[in-house]
Amino acid sequence: MPGLPRLRERYDLAIVGGGHAGLQAAEKAALLRRSAALIDRGPKYSRSFYAPRMDNIPGFPEGVSGHRLLDQQVAAVRAQSAWVDYFSPARAGAVERTDGEFVVRFDWLKQSLAARARVVVLAMGVVDRIPEVGGRIDPIFPWANQALVDFCLVCDGHDLVDRSVGVLGHDAFAARTALDILDFAPRSVEILTHGAPPRFGATEEEHHRLASELEARAVPIVTGTIVGFDEIREHRFGVRFADGVHRSYDRGFSALGWYDMHDAVPRALGCAFDDEGFVRVDDDSRALDGAGRPIAGLYVVGDQKSGWNQIPEAWASAERAVLHAWSAYL
Repeated sequence: MPGLPRLRERYDLAIVGGGHAGLQAAEKAALLRRSAALIDRGPKYSRSFYAPRMDNIPGFPEGVSGHRLLDQQVAAVRAQSAWVDYFSPARAGAVERTDGEFVVRFDWLKQSLAARARVVVLAMGVVDRIPEVGGRIDPIFPWANQALVDFCLVCDGHDLVDRSVGVLGHDAFAARTALDILDFAPRSVEILTHGAPPRFGATEEEHHRLASELEARAVPIVTGTIVGFDEIREHRFGVRFADGVHRSYDRGFSALGWYDMHDAVPRALGCAFDDEGFVRVDDDSRALDGAGRPIAGLYVVGDQKSGWNQIPEAWASAERAVLHAWSAYL
């Protein structure tokens, strides 16, 4: 079919994941005149796809939506079709190391294919845990899509100044997030545990320390079970509870951690992980093994690696990975 990529016998790089980091890695490979297979489930799987406005992207003083930014990156990669074969929507399966090269197995257009490459860049990202209401995760989507519920404090904390905030979560991550939000001078912060008993640490000592700090800084803990959301027309985050109580906030903030960190592939390749479950890398985005040594030819970029989860950082990690691979292997 015209316009569709054809699998080459061998690539310089195989890039698994087509969010901001994976797209940047493919673009950089093309600019260095190196062949790349980009295996992408599709832009809608990127964490930023539904973000209505992001303010930390250079060149967009009025902010830019995640959808628009991804569209521009996809267009840039498609313009490099002489160097990049862009397989999307495609689902990657196993990644294997054999005979001095990598084999990335993936499904695309009802075909099972294998891309062979000297270098692999993993840019598979992570998936946020979404609060379940009535056994479903979609009730909160309209509020998230209207920027009434945030997921990234370093991305959106600046928008919480003088606002009331309801933090969704019940563990140490939720407690620390609520305390960190206070740095952005909100009008008020409350923790909504959604029926779960608060457990702010792996030990009793940590739990009591964080609970005491929350109390000292006037952060209430609301333990009722959430049954629904409302007030979207008023551009507010309204929360209904099973006992009939209703609470209203300017913003919600999800502090539930990660649903899927896509760790199966890096684990199978011998990668080491930090305490939060992110892949350990060095300054060149090279994946590290359990002894702290770089795994030859394997890079991990974007949200999947240890470090800050930011789009500019995702771009930078992709740049570092491809530049190092170009100089060391290609």
